[in-house]
Amino acid sequence: MEGYEPPTYGDRVADRYDTWHPEADEGAADFLAELAGPGPVLELAVGSGRMSLPLVQRDLEVHGIDASEAMVEKLRTRPGGDKVQVTIGDFADVGVESRFPLVFVAFNTFFALLTQEDQVRCFRNVAEHLTGEGVFVIEAFVPDLSRFDRGQRVGTPEVELDRARIEVSTHDGANQRVSTQIVEMTEGGIRLYPVDLRYAWPSELDLMAQLAGLRLRDRWADWVRSPFGSDSEKHVSVYGRN
Repeated sequence: MEGYEPPTYGDRVADRYDTWHPEADEGAADFLAELAGPGPVLELAVGSGRMSLPLVQRDLEVHGIDASEAMVEKLRTRPGGDKVQVTIGDFADVGVESRFPLVFVAFNTFFALLTQEDQVRCFRNVAEHLTGEGVFVIEAFVPDLSRFDRGQRVGTPEVELDRARIEVSTHDGANQRVSTQIVEMTEGGIRLYPVDLRYAWPSELDLMAQLAGLRLRDRWADWVRSPFGSDSEKHVSVYGRN
């Protein structure tokens, strides 16, 4: 998608994000807090704090990285948002000084890194910022290419009396890229929220982990540890040192 940059999605969607995604998934905070121990914790792509703020409420020291200043401003308006120590930048760089027993990235956001090279670089930089027993947790969808017909898809996630939201996507299978426009239509006009991503299969993520000196410890279908299987639509994967 020409002109798309790391802050683009967050900058465009900051005022709508919490409306579309009001809460973290059930069990996510408990799952992460258990792995974090006494902390501290680092969230990659911290955004408006959907995942980090429940950890703050559990008295954990939370750090975050995000490319979008607009999303971080949204975080600062929420209760406890001032307690999250945020670094503005590309989360693949993991541009912080500390080491962490837990680093995590949720909501498919790892796929916002648009090349395999950047995704591998993220794994390697995360590994350098983990404590000896520290873990890296990724929540992501399992790719389902049947969603696309001739390299495209149109979906309608919301239809209301005075509002409709559609999602139009194109799929580049050779590069594992999906480019999407979320189109929100109201009586006041039309707004566009672009999203660009590069998906990866769970097995590909496992290989990236190996290249970074990590290995898969656990994989679940959700945050409440439902078994992961061939019909799972997403996964929560936990990586640690070899």
